[in-house]
Amino acid sequence: MSKITITQLQQMKQRGEKITALTAYDFVTAALLERAGVDIALVGDSLGMVALGYESTVPVTLREMIHHCKAVRRATHNAFVIGDMPFLSYQVSPEEAVRNAGRFIKEGGCDAVKIEGGLEAVPAVAALTRAGMAVMGHVGLTPQSAVRMGGYRVQGRDEDSAQRILDAALALEQAGCVLMVLEAVPEDLAARVTEALEIPTLGIGAGVHCDGQVLVLPDLLGLGSGPVPKFVKKYANLGDQAVDAIERFCAEVKGGEFPTDAHSYHSTRSDRTRTSSSG
Repeated sequence: MSKITITQLQQMKQRGEKITALTAYDFVTAALLERAGVDIALVGDSLGMVALGYESTVPVTLREMIHHCKAVRRATHNAFVIGDMPFLSYQVSPEEAVRNAGRFIKEGGCDAVKIEGGLEAVPAVAALTRAGMAVMGHVGLTPQSAVRMGGYRVQGRDEDSAQRILDAALALEQAGCVLMVLEAVPEDLAARVTEALEIPTLGIGAGVHCDGQVLVLPDLLGLGSGPVPKFVKKYANLGDQAVDAIERFCAEVKGGEFPTDAHSYHSTRSDRTRTSSSG
């Protein structure tokens, strides 16, 4: 497998070949994505909740994001790596957006950055594009502004809001976006947006008609402890398996069953000291 490029992703859309994307937050998870042949590794600001223990994505800092991007990059040789720009790293001004996005590319080793938002994100996307950086847009439910949206709710259910999402997606594409995330929108709206855009769309809770799908890896693997959104499919339940393994380790250590002789090292000399006799 060769390094995935924007051109290849665009060609996949044209051929009707679905694109796969998953989040990665460190060297270990990125290496798993590589072994499985995932097309896109998204270093999502969802790491704030699943890796850092925050209640939302809002507290995540630029420094934290770049730190995790660097770890993912070290394990990623084929997948297209995208860094998620955190809250207030691109909203203040296009100039600041360029400066901060540049750090994702230079320091984090990312191939592209992701920006949440509709029409209000267009100036930042245009500025990053002029600076030579690849940008993925994100419309529909945008977690960084979920409070303003009334919580983590499906967006675009009525015609007016659906049209605003479509208009925003078109404007972001015109500004230079090379990919587009559609989150928590009705399936028919996602189909309309996907057909209207020339760039590939990635759905998360947006139905089957997008050009590809993205999920949060711990959700897919069943590593979380709480409820997950309706759109998540658990392909494994590793959380329970991990707890069981840890409980067995604790029990064996306390019971003197681990380590055994098979897990211990021994000296290569049969006698550590030698004595000599006289006479």
